[in-house]
Amino acid sequence: MKTDISIAQETKLKPIVEIAAKLGLTEDDLELYGKHKAKISFDKIQSLEDNPLGKLILVTAINPTPAGEGKSTVTIGLADALNHQGHQAIIALREPSLGPVMGVKGGAAGGGYAQVLPMEDINLHFTGDMHAITTANNALAALIDNHLQQGNELGLDPRRIIWKRVLDLNDRALRQITIGLGGPVNGLPREDGFDITVASEIMAILCLASDLTDLKARLGKIVLGYNWQQEPVYVSDLQVEGALALLLKDALKPNLVQTIYGTPALVHGGPFANIAHGCNSVIATKTALHLADYTVTEAGFGADLGAEKFLDIKVPNLPKSPDAIVVVATLRALKMHGGVNKDNLAQENLPAIKAGFANLKRHVKNMIAYGIPVVVALNRFVSDTPAELALLETLCNELELPVALTEVWEQGALGGKVLAEQVLATMAEKSSHYRRLYQDQDSLQEKAEKIVKSIYGGKSLQLSAKAKKQLETFAKHGWDKLPICMAKTQYSFSDNPALLGAPNDFEVTIREFVPKTGAGFVVALTGDVLTMPGLPKAPAALNMDVTADGQAKGLF
Repeated sequence: MKTDISIAQETKLKPIVEIAAKLGLTEDDLELYGKHKAKISFDKIQSLEDNPLGKLILVTAINPTPAGEGKSTVTIGLADALNHQGHQAIIALREPSLGPVMGVKGGAAGGGYAQVLPMEDINLHFTGDMHAITTANNALAALIDNHLQQGNELGLDPRRIIWKRVLDLNDRALRQITIGLGGPVNGLPREDGFDITVASEIMAILCLASDLTDLKARLGKIVLGYNWQQEPVYVSDLQVEGALALLLKDALKPNLVQTIYGTPALVHGGPFANIAHGCNSVIATKTALHLADYTVTEAGFGADLGAEKFLDIKVPNLPKSPDAIVVVATLRALKMHGGVNKDNLAQENLPAIKAGFANLKRHVKNMIAYGIPVVVALNRFVSDTPAELALLETLCNELELPVALTEVWEQGALGGKVLAEQVLATMAEKSSHYRRLYQDQDSLQEKAEKIVKSIYGGKSLQLSAKAKKQLETFAKHGWDKLPICMAKTQYSFSDNPALLGAPNDFEVTIREFVPKTGAGFVVALTGDVLTMPGLPKAPAALNMDVTADGQAKGLF
């Protein structure tokens, strides 16, 4: 069986100007990064504002398992299938982070014959967006420490600086560090730490900003920390939002690439869904909606994380809400949620599928509650038996839930034919009537409780003493009216990664809130979710190499 990277490397790429032409774009509308990558210019993006909006299809999934679900692969395959059937479709995806690429999860360019290309570039340095975000983040950190060194006119309390440095790699040794050691000329000694780049507020800001003016305004609203009177200090107080925006001006432009089938794809922005809002950039999604009849986008991890944040945080920043939601599932993952060990997933197990179906059922119920039609995409694996496939179809039929067998990994556009037809039929039969889960005027605690009870199925929300005190402070500064971004394990509806399936009667504990006032939301940290992951015992990097002629090996 061919690997993802071998399939990608065997594909003859079209010049990116040919892909752009499918969208009515000319070479003058692009900023070329070689033959096969380009950014779309701000002038062209602004000129599209009067174009009609196409349909928006959101792809999400059940809670991920080590068995794999293939959400990005299905996203790509669905758009390919729509184009194959004569419709004009475009993809809006996030950029991969080098952390999981070099770690255990791998890249985020799809798989098999449903990939965005050039796969190696997208999974590695791409057009430099991640590096620009890292640089802007760390430039701000350096400017903060320089301000302390040069007299600290703002009266920043070094013990209450919340801005961290970032690195786009998994490096547990940098989670907590001490800086400024070595005498008076080397900076004020204080405790600091690193997050992974995709957890940076600057990443979230880039993904929610509508243009450069909005980007600069959001950067100015970032909270650096607190002064000696425990009042917040903002980037605008430091007067460096212009410098940060300058570092990000090119990174804000969406990246245009192609699929194996030749479908245009805007791959832009990459916040993690378990510690940030997990969605492709607003500017890329809006641009896609103006360029094509159908935009297929995805939200990170399961629907309890990425899709909830897409619908409650991102949609208010978009010109429209989704017309349909696709929930991706695999029989292998359902068996794991039904209690089967990973080593036994290839064996037929109908009771486990029936038990694990509770996870899929809850995700579907949650998405329907937003007022949006739902289709289930069953991403087929070789080990799936006819009896297992028939059982899932029966379970979905009992809920009057459309389900489509999807084989895009193996067959590309042809393998998404049934799914594309089902999604089109569902949108024709049912209209979307989007309803947000909570309102801005709800308190942060009320917003979190609605997510825990309505989305996760939990019985209650608990707050640590620190979190309770923070709520009082946040309300004082008006931050309690912001949306809430739950940082939670992706593996479970609960904050316990070992609690699979569709658990009930559990509590979710918020240990700390983090204001992301520039992005426009407040992060709630639950469980043991880390904003700087570590590498596994055998990281994917051990299998990577490059040949003498520069060809990448070992990426997936």
